[in-house]
Amino acid sequence: MALPMLPGNSVNRNVLCFDAYFQEAVPQRREEKYRVRKCKIYFYLEDDTIQVVEPELKNSGIPQGTLIRRHRIPLPAPKDDCFYNVHHFNINQEIVFYNRTFMITDCDPFTRNFLIKMGVRLIPPASTPADPYATHRQEMEENMKPLRPYERIDTLKQFLEHDRKVLRFYCYWNDTESMFGDSRELILHYFLADDTMEIYEVVLPNSGRDAVPKFLHRGKLPKHAPIPKHQPGEITDRTVLNVFGPVGQGGRYILDSLKTGAVEEEFYKDCDLTIGGVINVWGRRMLICDCDNFTKEYYRSKYGIEDFTPVSYQASFPPKPARQVPPYTGFGSEEDSLCSCQGLLPKPPQKDFKKLMEKDRQGLVSNVLRFVAKMLTDSPVDKERVFIIYFYLSDDTIAVFEPPQRNSGVIGGKFLKRGQVKKPGQELFKSEMSEYFTAQDLYVGARLDLNNQPFQLLDADEFTFSYMEQHADEFPKANIGTIISKVKSISEEEQKKVKQFFTMSDPSSTGFIPYESFRTLLAEMDVQLSEHEIITLGRNYSLREQPEVDLSLVLAVAQDQLKKKNFENFTDMIRAFTHEDRDRSGHLSSKEAQIIFKAFRLPLSDDLQRALLEKFQDESEKIDYHAFLSNINWRENPAPAVLPDVTVKFDADWRGDAADPAVKTINYLLFLEDVFGSATNINDS
Repeated sequence: MALPMLPGNSVNRNVLCFDAYFQEAVPQRREEKYRVRKCKIYFYLEDDTIQVVEPELKNSGIPQGTLIRRHRIPLPAPKDDCFYNVHHFNINQEIVFYNRTFMITDCDPFTRNFLIKMGVRLIPPASTPADPYATHRQEMEENMKPLRPYERIDTLKQFLEHDRKVLRFYCYWNDTESMFGDSRELILHYFLADDTMEIYEVVLPNSGRDAVPKFLHRGKLPKHAPIPKHQPGEITDRTVLNVFGPVGQGGRYILDSLKTGAVEEEFYKDCDLTIGGVINVWGRRMLICDCDNFTKEYYRSKYGIEDFTPVSYQASFPPKPARQVPPYTGFGSEEDSLCSCQGLLPKPPQKDFKKLMEKDRQGLVSNVLRFVAKMLTDSPVDKERVFIIYFYLSDDTIAVFEPPQRNSGVIGGKFLKRGQVKKPGQELFKSEMSEYFTAQDLYVGARLDLNNQPFQLLDADEFTFSYMEQHADEFPKANIGTIISKVKSISEEEQKKVKQFFTMSDPSSTGFIPYESFRTLLAEMDVQLSEHEIITLGRNYSLREQPEVDLSLVLAVAQDQLKKKNFENFTDMIRAFTHEDRDRSGHLSSKEAQIIFKAFRLPLSDDLQRALLEKFQDESEKIDYHAFLSNINWRENPAPAVLPDVTVKFDADWRGDAADPAVKTINYLLFLEDVFGSATNINDS
């Protein structure tokens, strides 16, 4: 008979499952004569193999699991040359596997449907007989249950609400009465999850004591300790009064509902721990002196306690004496001398690495403030000398250079080596560190005393003005808001004079006046504005136009400088530009061009490089490097010679007379509107 094909299923994947049991004799026990063991019989349709598995029962004491491994099982003798197949199985019938008789009682729904489609007439399922020993054990367990419920102590709620919440107290134990005893500081931790506590000892440095892990291990602390030891079984939740017969064999016992023999112990709770209180830690009296903020908040919210005044248990330690630093000896720098006093192995002074990375040179942005200065002296020769003061923002160092001037009789060059400069009026041989000039001390109009040589700052370059205005919070002299607030503080009479001055200076009412007139007005006002503040106001309200630089002039100056430095690596630069030009478009960005310039050490100043790149940039801010290198190649395309004065104006070092955008015209109407709130009808005043 062919097996029916179930829709959507394959015979190779189908397994028939039958519920069965078998009886096993137990001749060596009085409590039981036989056992009824339940099992599962699996019949695999793909190869007619059979597997018998007994489900595991808790505390059965019998090895359970697979009783018969999966294989083809032969029929009982005398038909042992044949094997079981699907036609030998039905419900409520016996089947023999290796002389062990299994009674099939039921099957699963899939097996039932499969057998019905095969045409098998299924017998109604049978019940599994009860196991006498299992019934006996169940009755014994029910007899062990009391007729009344135990007192239930629910600690799970306390654990879930207060887990990882710990109260911390600072305690003091005075052990000076015992031999070789002294006072000790302790830290007590009270765990709210289970009302246990532990104690740590605060071991001070050089105290001569070993740092033990814990002073008291975590556990409940009894109030009346030390207590006598109890016998095993003396402390129990319930007391057994009488026991009759063996337990589980008709015996019974009586529990003490009144707890007449219970041993009660009192343990410390959170309500027993208060600041100023004394607790008994196994015979040691410890004073609670203080607690942490979490503990204070806990007692404030739960018990309403507001007084958490700490208890002073001993005299406070004297303040740690300050380390005495010997005075500066004069050898080396003060920082280096101080580092030699801070350890046995001298270390070099540490620089501000973060400031160095932020304010170091980045491309054409030098992060160097440059000022024009002159000497404050009575010498007629030194009065005419011009100096350039460089302030490096990366490490707050100062360098002074003197540009060469024709027919001055003074050789220019380096006037002051780069380094930090001390402010005047400080003692040399002292223990404290000296104060040095910072960027805030330099502004137009300031007077600097550099190594006993006074200088007056007269002007600055465009980068210095722009940088100070962009960082107005660091430079008050360039903060336009602070300057306008000073101007607003003038009296009403001064305001009228200012408006009359603008009316007289602009008779045609154009709204613009020359910068010199504006500067004269601010200098005469009684607000004490410095020259840098006046320049900042002029830059803010000016109509500045960037002067157009002639390209032929810039190329001539660039070729002149390259010729003086004998720079001829134009072929190698072409190769470098071509290598970076992945698209072969003939154009690169200004940033990539600057990197190549740095790699070849192109001897051109930053201002001159910036001017050249701006001339050769297109709308997408990229340069045609073929045209650029062809124009600066002084060998193949020499430019006409330029006058020496023009070359000096575009020299590599800034000389203070470069063609910066000058402030010429002031829009005083905007100034009046910002300062006085109205710029209309000034003629009426």
